Amino acid sequence: MSTTSLLMLVIMIIAGIYWLYDSFTAAIKRKKMKVEEPVVVSYARGIFLILAVIIMITVFNISILLLLVILTFGSLIIWMIDKAIFERRRKMLQGKEPLLVDYARSLFPVFLIVLLIRSFVAQPFRVPTGSLEPTIMPNDLLLVSQFSYGLRLPVIQTKILNIGEPKRGDIVVFSHPAVPGMDLIKRVIGIPGDHIIYKNKVLYINGQIMQQTFIKNGYDVEPGMNISVKVMEEDLGTMKHRILIYNQGGETTDFNFTVPQGYYFMMGDNRDNSADSRVWGFMPEKNIIGKAEVIFFSWDHGIQWSRIGDRL
Repeated sequence: MSTTSLLMLVIMIIAGIYWLYDSFTAAIKRKKMKVEEPVVVSYARGIFLILAVIIMITVFNISILLLLVILTFGSLIIWMIDKAIFERRRKMLQGKEPLLVDYARSLFPVFLIVLLIRSFVAQPFRVPTGSLEPTIMPNDLLLVSQFSYGLRLPVIQTKILNIGEPKRGDIVVFSHPAVPGMDLIKRVIGIPGDHIIYKNKVLYINGQIMQQTFIKNGYDVEPGMNISVKVMEEDLGTMKHRILIYNQGGETTDFNFTVPQGYYFMMGDNRDNSADSRVWGFMPEKNIIGKAEVIFFSWDHGIQWSRIGDRL
């Protein structure tokens, strides 16, 4: 655990202890005297809840989607238990609704709406690396469609409605086949049944060469690195896109295989600097999260205003 994470944990514990102490001591007296809650208690509760969410995501690697599911069903359960068991008696005694129940009832519809949008409509995705340069830059924020390839149940990712399948050339966000909890973004190169040959940095799909057209020499792959790179335009048959090829070095291994049913062969446009299906194998269909549709923010070495809104 990093120093920052440890500091957040300590602050969260202190805020949580203060909140609980107040709830079982001063809060009871305040309710009887009908006195408003002090601002410091509200701050303590807010700090505790916010840091708890951050720590669960960053330290314990709980996905945002799983956290949304927990919050949605947790708030619903608290609300329903109170309504079925405690609400009638509380009304007879003219008691006040507990703060926890009030929060659960108020926040449940908010959590539910966010969960539905995040699971079935769209989600943001920040590109972590330059494996898709020059098409997508590191730190680009993308809008990912959740329904392009069918609707899936959150967390367990079971498909409940088949709408479509990935096509060659699509840019897809998916769960890493070998590293649980890690999401990747690559381009679909091979669909089930495709015979793929990658030889001398050129693709052959089902016996046909994917033509590459020279665009220019020179591309700043990584600032400060003296790497000779050429930009090419590759024709996948269904669409054209730009790729980067190192003039010297880079990935030189040749491949020859057929993509099995239920799997896809994924590659980065930065061909010699991408850990993709050439490294970890085929991508299972069940790992698909969604299709990258548009760049809605770009800030690689400063905000790139010209790229905002570009469709992929």
